[in-house]
Amino acid sequence: MTSRENYIAVARRTGYTALLPEFSMCPSLAERFRAYAAEHDLRIPEGPGYVWDLPAKCASREEFLTYYPGKTFKPGTHIDGWGVAHEPGSAAAFHMTYMHHPMEDFDSPEQILAYPFPVFDPDGNGTEAQADAVKKLHDAGRPVIGSMQCTVWETAWYMRGMENLMCDMMAEDPMAEILLDRVTDLAVQRAVSFARAGADVIFLGDDIGMQHTIMMSEGLYGEWLKPRLKRVIDAARAANPDVLIFYHSCGHVTELIPQLIEAGVDVLDPVQPECMDFRQIFDTFGDRLSFHGTIGTQSVMPFGTPDEVRRKVFEHLDIAGPSGGLYVCPTHLLEPEVPVENVAAYIQACIDYTER
Repeated sequence: MTSRENYIAVARRTGYTALLPEFSMCPSLAERFRAYAAEHDLRIPEGPGYVWDLPAKCASREEFLTYYPGKTFKPGTHIDGWGVAHEPGSAAAFHMTYMHHPMEDFDSPEQILAYPFPVFDPDGNGTEAQADAVKKLHDAGRPVIGSMQCTVWETAWYMRGMENLMCDMMAEDPMAEILLDRVTDLAVQRAVSFARAGADVIFLGDDIGMQHTIMMSEGLYGEWLKPRLKRVIDAARAANPDVLIFYHSCGHVTELIPQLIEAGVDVLDPVQPECMDFRQIFDTFGDRLSFHGTIGTQSVMPFGTPDEVRRKVFEHLDIAGPSGGLYVCPTHLLEPEVPVENVAAYIQACIDYTER
């Protein structure tokens, strides 16, 4: 089986012959790991290929700054294409930033309607460029992922502020409907482009869980967010029925998994072991859903030994069984406190599991 065939088989639960290690590292850890890998001549299998989002025409920094009257930002503050300002913290914060919300003080639907949302694919050539990138990766036998996490909910609250948007939703304020619909329209355009370009996976996601509970009630999620997620997935599947839908949410999301399945999600990421028990989740939903993650970045990756990392990889793959259903990988970005030896142990465990 090629790397691409293996990757698809894991999601479809039809059996696999190899596992691709998947992980991402913060800048300081990546620098240390590169040096370690060179010193130890590590063999790192090539992972999935990523095709990036459609190009977008965005408002200027000067225009976005008009939505922050009276605020001054530290040097190095970045304003993204949605107008959200990311302000650096102290040296102790490393790569983490403080987020500012351009719609925080809005009080009317008209302000949202007049806001300068990004215009995706302004020249109309974006899908063709994505398709060229997909073909090159497919020709090399590699699976292709189109990444568009922060699909609806997170993008919307980044602009409005989480408390404001939750209050808008609970009060059935028209501002919530207008904002969420506008973001959903753009998400549909982006997902359809990935699907038409031939991506094997579209990686969606919005954090809807906290450490010990879901972020909102099942009813609120079902009324406001599930229909919009389903609209994005349905549009992508209409363009490419074979595309796999991955969905990311940190934290505890157990009670919302049935709604994610109904919306069309194929693979749930990351199943944080500090928040949910993988064996229980797999036993309950593993006939309808596959999983991505399960190796804790709050537990075994930073604080375990290399042998403990290896045992956890093998344990979770044994739970899923030979048919697949699990892309075993760290649940989130690997932060500075993770030992490089644990990263190496994770990679080697993925290689060794199918070579036994």
